[in-house]
Amino acid sequence: MVAAGLRQTKLTILLSLNAAAILIAGVLIAGAILLNGGMDFKVVGERSDDVSETIETPELIDAESNSAASLTDAQKAYVTSVHTVNGVDSTPVPEGELWGEEGITMYETADFDICVGGDLSDLGEMYWQTSNPDVISGFYTGARTWLGYSSDTCRFPLVTGIGTTTITAGTYDGTRRDSIVVTVVESPKLRWEYEVLSLVNQERVRNGLEKLTWGDTCADAAELRARELVANYSHTRPDGSSWDTACDAPDKNAKYVEGENLVVGSSAVSPETTVAAWMNSEAHRANILNPNFTKLSVGYYFDANTHYKTHWSQYFANF
Repeated sequence: MVAAGLRQTKLTILLSLNAAAILIAGVLIAGAILLNGGMDFKVVGERSDDVSETIETPELIDAESNSAASLTDAQKAYVTSVHTVNGVDSTPVPEGELWGEEGITMYETADFDICVGGDLSDLGEMYWQTSNPDVISGFYTGARTWLGYSSDTCRFPLVTGIGTTTITAGTYDGTRRDSIVVTVVESPKLRWEYEVLSLVNQERVRNGLEKLTWGDTCADAAELRARELVANYSHTRPDGSSWDTACDAPDKNAKYVEGENLVVGSSAVSPETTVAAWMNSEAHRANILNPNFTKLSVGYYFDANTHYKTHWSQYFANF
């Protein structure tokens, strides 16, 4: 048997707040004036809300299944492309600014990194600020490269709640500075769970397999397992029992098979990134492409106050 999930190094959040100052005609003016606009000046110092801890790419652990089905050579050769989402569109950016739009909306999972306008590059070192730390409290020093983002133009936001904040960013040489309103909304739990089923079925059809149907029998078990990952990120449940006790088969014989995939953390921020992570792991892909399974139940649980924040489970079965 093998086990499944994403292991994420615990991040210690340290906000580094540096003094901000602007020198105009030899007079030191408080950095807050910078936000008022309507003045022509050059930034010589600025506060940074970057979270000092760098991000490490989570590692996959194995998937769990009580089926002995193995991958075909074609299945083993399957490779998914890196899922890329652009935090802003490619609208031309005005001279001296960083964004071509005034606002963007994202889910509480931080389902994409916030990037400056798509036509900008080689900006050099930048500062990033947030006006409402109850919504976005800062930014990690690097972008999530494993999701297709570049640290040159993107930042991974530390989302702390639902609401609206204004992100202000600029280059230290003063050539570009801009603000954009970011609205953080609750993730659509039920819709996302069914989207995972749809994405899994796309992979199965691509590999010549029958589609799975929604597994009502183990739906409650999938929800429970996603929540249990807060206490114990493992195929062993918090009470010490095995994962497959969450949804018992009618009887334990060769006729019935079950499997479980798990994933948590910053790379599982949407249905697309979650399924892509599983498909890029041979053991998890084996469950998704197992011809013996006919049902799939999906559990999703988000809690900003937990270590991993985002928790996903897949419960496969043929009953």
